[in-house]
Amino acid sequence: MLEVRALSKRFGGLQAVRAVDLNVLKGGITALIGPNGAGKTTLFAMVAGFIVPDSGVVRLDDNDITGLRPDLIAARGMVRTFQITQPFAGLTVAENIRVGAYLRTSDTAEATAAAREVGTSLGLGPLLDRPAAGLTVAARKRLEVARALATRPKLLLLDEVMAGLNPTEIGEIVAMIQAIRAAGVTILLIEHIMQAIAALADHVYVLAQGSLIAEGSPREIADNTAVIEAYLGRGAAARLAAHA
Repeated sequence: MLEVRALSKRFGGLQAVRAVDLNVLKGGITALIGPNGAGKTTLFAMVAGFIVPDSGVVRLDDNDITGLRPDLIAARGMVRTFQITQPFAGLTVAENIRVGAYLRTSDTAEATAAAREVGTSLGLGPLLDRPAAGLTVAARKRLEVARALATRPKLLLLDEVMAGLNPTEIGEIVAMIQAIRAAGVTILLIEHIMQAIAALADHVYVLAQGSLIAEGSPREIADNTAVIEAYLGRGAAARLAAHA
């Protein structure tokens, strides 16, 4: 469904992303992980049209979307969430979700019905008529996903949707993501919580210092020496093996 080939981006003297290739298969959940500063969010932003790459190609369903505006990419069925949630504080939860629904319809009644349906499906039903400004962190995360889902995407990009949540909330978000996939939406996600990656991902890509250093199943990634050392430092894999 999504093909990324040799995607690169430099900011001044910093090579943020270096010739990265990845594939996202229809119907699956693909994860992108790596240490802080690895280039994950920059890669996401290029894929979704928020940053224009210096080189490389992004294809959605075999169509070249490299450098297209985010709204045009969203209209083609790919939309992203943001790690830092910023709801429209002056609007209700339902009105926030309706902003996404307007991508597919200009009819207010239709957009409102779609927003309420999506919000309810993601566990926001009791909060739909409340001001978005008063939501908890966990509810804001759900709202961010709901607003994206209201655009009726076929591919959803989730940027650290579990950051800042407690274990119970993380479990609830994992179940929510599984339900979204079961409803037919393909997912590419950035996440740091490895238990969630293990529960969700079919395939994992690992970035470090802007470059792809590994890919495979969650189990293969967990046992990969290069990945362990990217997170814990040189020699960490050998030290862990010695203590095992």
